[in-house]
Amino acid sequence: MSFRQHCSRHGQDIKAPWVLYNSSLAMQIRPGIQLASLSDIGCQRENNEDNYSYWEPASEEQFARKGRLAIIADGMGGYEGGQEASHLAIEAIEEVYAQATEGDPQAWLINGFFAAHQRIVAEADLRPELQGMGTTCTAAALLGHELYFAHLGDSRLYLIRDHSITRLTRDHSYVGRLIEHGLLRAEEAEAHPQRHILTAALGAGMTITPDFPERPIDLETGDTLLLCTDGLWGLLKDSELLQTVDSHELDEACRQLVATAKERGGPDNITVQLLRITSNGRN
Repeated sequence: MSFRQHCSRHGQDIKAPWVLYNSSLAMQIRPGIQLASLSDIGCQRENNEDNYSYWEPASEEQFARKGRLAIIADGMGGYEGGQEASHLAIEAIEEVYAQATEGDPQAWLINGFFAAHQRIVAEADLRPELQGMGTTCTAAALLGHELYFAHLGDSRLYLIRDHSITRLTRDHSYVGRLIEHGLLRAEEAEAHPQRHILTAALGAGMTITPDFPERPIDLETGDTLLLCTDGLWGLLKDSELLQTVDSHELDEACRQLVATAKERGGPDNITVQLLRITSNGRN
């Protein structure tokens, strides 16, 4: 058994130390972080294909080895396909991470991504109506003051520290590739007509190559991690993300970020998850 929370279909605010798993079950988050999350269907979509989760092991022994796991995913593939792909991705990554007995968090995350990819492909083969489904995915594991992550697609992971914001992931997208090759300036990307075309996603292609850091990133007390889908970062500049998080409590920051994206049209689903380090995370 593990402490766990999921949300995908509707907007839901989650605030530590108690968060909702469903209408009949509450989950306690161990000391060491503050957590807030929110997902919204946006202004133009008929369903929410985003999905996110937060997980902790139930036992203290496992918590000391595995810490905390936060995942965000943005599905694609139509009304049902996108929801199914993002759900399968999070389910597979959590299972691999929770059941791992050897290795370290980085290996568990990468193995989880490969398992998620295979599960999505297999499900699409079994159900023709889901052909073409896939999902972005960004997963962050916190073990004490060390951050591990794996990433595929154009959801993002940011680190906010000392009133500055740093993006830790790169976009696996057509526009992202143009920027990396110097063929497009970053400020031109927002209005590019093909900025939503992904070059990599779970469930897409024969193989995947997720991004991950060469070594864990050292975190400090007071650091905030921001995970979000492109429904948020596509409408707010990095400086606006920083200003909102720096000037509000985390739950209110989530509401403000989603509200701003919707005020600007909200054409896509909008999901954000914030985790703030308050101690060494092993308390």
